[in-house]
Amino acid sequence: MDRSGGPLDHKPAVEFRKDRNGIQQIVLRSHHGASARVSLHGGQILSWRNERGEELLFMSSKAIFKPPIAVRGGIPICFPQFGKRGTLEQHGFARNKIWSIDKNPPPLHPNDSNGNSFVDLLLKPSEEDMRMWPHSFEFRLRASLAADACLSMISRIRNINCRPFSFSFAYHTYFSVSDISEVRVEGLETLDYLDNLREKEQFTEQGNGITFESQVDRVYLSSPNVIAIFDHEKKRTFYIRKEGLPDVVIWNPWEKKSKEMIDLGDEEYKHMLCVDGAAIEKPITLKPGEEWTGRLELSVIPSC
Repeated sequence: MDRSGGPLDHKPAVEFRKDRNGIQQIVLRSHHGASARVSLHGGQILSWRNERGEELLFMSSKAIFKPPIAVRGGIPICFPQFGKRGTLEQHGFARNKIWSIDKNPPPLHPNDSNGNSFVDLLLKPSEEDMRMWPHSFEFRLRASLAADACLSMISRIRNINCRPFSFSFAYHTYFSVSDISEVRVEGLETLDYLDNLREKEQFTEQGNGITFESQVDRVYLSSPNVIAIFDHEKKRTFYIRKEGLPDVVIWNPWEKKSKEMIDLGDEEYKHMLCVDGAAIEKPITLKPGEEWTGRLELSVIPSC
C-alpha cells in the first residue's frame, strides 16, 4: 500500500535509502513505473524518470555529492537569494544544507496528495545561517509524483521572526535535452527580460520561440503560468506549470563557460537546459507569521 492507501503493482511508493556519503534519499514511485529521487542534501530532486525509465532531468557527470557543495543538476532550490543578487553565497544556502523529514506537516489541500507518492521535508535555519541571514523561518517542501508521472514541488515558507524579511526564490530545474540546438522554448514571447550577460539590462523578447546558439542567462518578467520546452530530436515536450512564481529563468552556459566549471563536463552543455520557475525581480516580503507558497508542476508528453 502507498501512503494514499492504494495498491501497488510492484515496489513500494516511498522508499528510503542512503547515498555513498550516508545522506538519506527518498525514492518516489508511481504505479506505472515512473520514479523521482529526492535527497536531504539541499531538499533536491536528483532524478525524474518516466514509465520507460528514461531520465528527464540532467545530472552532470562531474557533480559533487558532498555538502556543503551544491549538486550540479536535478532541481536545486535557490533560497533566500537567487544568483549573486545580495550578500549571500550564489543562490543562497538552502541547496547546500541537510534537510529533515517533516513528520507532521501542516495539512495541504487533499488534491495535493491524493493518489500521489510524496515526501515532506523541512528546513530551519542553523546558528550559522542566522549569522549570515538573521531571520527565523520554516521552509516546508512537498515533493510529489503522480500516477501519470507528473512531478510537483510545493514550497511553503513561513516567517516565524518578530520582524519582516524579504527573499528571492527559484526552482533551478535542469532539463535533460537531446541537443540544445534542437530545443525551443515557448510561452515567453513578447515578454521583457533582464539579461545577466549584459549587466541585467532589460530587453523585450522578439522571437516566436526561444532557440539556442550561444550562452543564455536571462530572467523573464511577469511570465505566464505555463511554459513549454520542445525537444525536436527526442520528440517530447516538457510543460512547466507554476503558481506564486512570476519570473522564469533561462540558462545554458555554452562552451566557454562550461570549460570554466569544475563540476560540468566540457560538452555537457549540449544536453541540458535550465528553465526555472522563480520570484526574483520583486522579492517576496513576509510579515511575522505570514506564509508564502510557490508551486511547480512538471509533465512531459510525446510530440511530433
